[in-house]
Amino acid sequence: MNADTRSIVQSGVSGLGKPISPALGILAFLLLMFCSVQANAQQEPGNETVDERAQAKEDAADGDPQGVLEELVVSAPKYVPSGSRSASKSDVSLIEIPQSVTVINRDQIDLLEWNTVQEATRYTAGVVGENFGPDIRYDWLTVRGFAPLQFIDGLQAPIGSVSNVGTDLYGSESLEILKGPTSVLYGQTPPGGIINMTSRRPQREFAGELGAQLGSFSYKQINGDFTGPLSDVVSFRATGLYRDNDTQTDFVNGKRTYLAPALTFDFTEEFQLTLLGYYQEDDIDNWAGGFLPADGTLLPNPNGPIPVNRSLGEPGKNFYYREQWGAGYNFTYDFNNSFSLEQNLKFFSADSQQGGTYGQGFVDNDFDGVPDDYRTVNRADFPFDETIDSFAVDTRGYINFTTGAAEHNLLVGFDYRKYEANSKYGFASSTFPPGSVPTLDIYAPVYGVPFTEPEAIFTFTDQVQKQSGLYVQDQISFGKLILSLSGREDWVNSNNAGQTVKDSEFTYRAGLNYVFDSGFAPYFQVASSFQPVAGNDFFGNPFKPSTGDLVEGGVKYDGADLNPDIKIFASAALYSLKQKNVLIADPDHLFFQIQEGTVDVQGFEVEAVTRIRERLSFNFSYTYTDSEVGELKTELPAVSKHKISALVNYTIQEGTLAGLGGGFGVRYLSSLYGDAANLWEVPGVTLFDAVVSYDTEDWRFGVSASNLFDKEYVARCSSSIDCFYGTVRQVIFAVTYKF
Repeated sequence: MNADTRSIVQSGVSGLGKPISPALGILAFLLLMFCSVQANAQQEPGNETVDERAQAKEDAADGDPQGVLEELVVSAPKYVPSGSRSASKSDVSLIEIPQSVTVINRDQIDLLEWNTVQEATRYTAGVVGENFGPDIRYDWLTVRGFAPLQFIDGLQAPIGSVSNVGTDLYGSESLEILKGPTSVLYGQTPPGGIINMTSRRPQREFAGELGAQLGSFSYKQINGDFTGPLSDVVSFRATGLYRDNDTQTDFVNGKRTYLAPALTFDFTEEFQLTLLGYYQEDDIDNWAGGFLPADGTLLPNPNGPIPVNRSLGEPGKNFYYREQWGAGYNFTYDFNNSFSLEQNLKFFSADSQQGGTYGQGFVDNDFDGVPDDYRTVNRADFPFDETIDSFAVDTRGYINFTTGAAEHNLLVGFDYRKYEANSKYGFASSTFPPGSVPTLDIYAPVYGVPFTEPEAIFTFTDQVQKQSGLYVQDQISFGKLILSLSGREDWVNSNNAGQTVKDSEFTYRAGLNYVFDSGFAPYFQVASSFQPVAGNDFFGNPFKPSTGDLVEGGVKYDGADLNPDIKIFASAALYSLKQKNVLIADPDHLFFQIQEGTVDVQGFEVEAVTRIRERLSFNFSYTYTDSEVGELKTELPAVSKHKISALVNYTIQEGTLAGLGGGFGVRYLSSLYGDAANLWEVPGVTLFDAVVSYDTEDWRFGVSASNLFDKEYVARCSSSIDCFYGTVRQVIFAVTYKF
């Protein structure tokens, strides 16, 4: 797709003809919602705006034995998580779930001034991200060595060639990372785990915020979130933002528009229906980044280091455009204390177009393996268009009953998902056909040499997949001893470019934990996962699903025996994970693959989140990951063996400096391999983050700095021609008005 065609697509799809239009539209929307909330709050007698921070002040004063809390202006009551509905699809506290789960709530996100999923998971055990530097399209993560699938409100997002869709974090009330196999509840998923983003929901009290941000690389953002009742039955929520920012890579500019409306109908105490929707548009001009030679980044170059900001793209030709949306509902109906029904449903769509010129290594005309001049770079052009449409529905029945001394929380569910993916690509390079894409001097680039972009004409994906799953889960409590048993049968029908493959798979999870009065809860679990694998072997036999098996033991602690002013959730887990039916090269038939590969991952994870008297917060995690890929005896790519992170934040709550706070974090990643053959290893790195904030009753001012000391480092090298710098220092100033 050329630039003119792209302009027509954007104008026709979004109706945003001028660059300033989205900003004005979002600003008008936010101001309208702000005025509406304020007016409704004033007109409702007896329903004055509730300031949660003021309420928290009263609660904290009541809990203080000396009653000395004369002023409390900053409160994050949900900073420390206590539950995760996505982990068991039921209302069970984290301490009772025999699985390693991390929940990052909105209170924690706001207090620490995090803007992206990758930022929010920096201090999480078992998760490694940001391997591709400042890529503003996606959230690149691995969980226990595998790329996690992204879910939104418990339903799989419209993922395609990448396992996430880069949905903005601002629209989420919480981010949940479920570690280990989750197929028993969510169907075809990788063995490492999934991430789930839970949307902000309407509230029965008027509240909201308006915010603006300015920062490094021309970072600009306006955002707002408003909620409250429209009547005795209906409540609303409206969330939105507009962002315009450059990156550390020359010429790149990204614009994002995000809107998320929601309505909740409280028909009766038993029957509730919530309508949820979101729309996101990403428009990135001159998209480029990475694909740099190893000589000059990871390795020495006689001409010196390659600048961190260097772009090997072609300004005016490179672009990335994506439009995605989701619309659906969640309803619950409580028939009585023993039986309830819940269903969530969504239609998803994601449509993206990309024109990308990128580097292909130094010119080596004599093919001796040594660059001719260590400065002239071959380039390629890879246009890629992708359309994803999906429909997902999950229906669950909850039955509570007692048999003797055992209390049962039984869940029976059935889900269905239809997924359609179509993508196409084109390709041309400096060497194929020769001279199609001009080379570039990486140290003294001259852009603008004319060349013809290839069309995206070759099919990359043409797939229709239907998945149905029937699952049962029973959480059986014998006093403080809890036994969790789950089983699921999946039926998958996939049509790939006209070839139909039918798969079925049984997955399970069994866990046991004991919750002591002290707040300690040791647990043990075994679980399995599966994922269909597209393609055939040399003899035309379709590949079987790849499966995973987990054995895990650990302990959790929720501070039940501590003073109520001290909130803590900590966990430690030791696990062994094995993936089977992994594709490897067929030794007897060139260009074909066989399913005889295995991946073994053993790990140890420790994680703790603490908040003391609404002043002092600690986040700590340690991750040890030891992976081995089949007969190659290599490690999984993009996975550090050691990850250590620690963060402390303190806010003054009394006196003339009340409201002033600050935090400091450090994170260390040991060396990792960027490629499957383990030929390219990047060294470990230690990075620092900081945040300073000042809160009044209505305003919050914050300054956050990521990579505080501006460390320049290589995040990943996949080959001699595919190296990526890590994200350099970024400072963002934010101001928020809350009511």
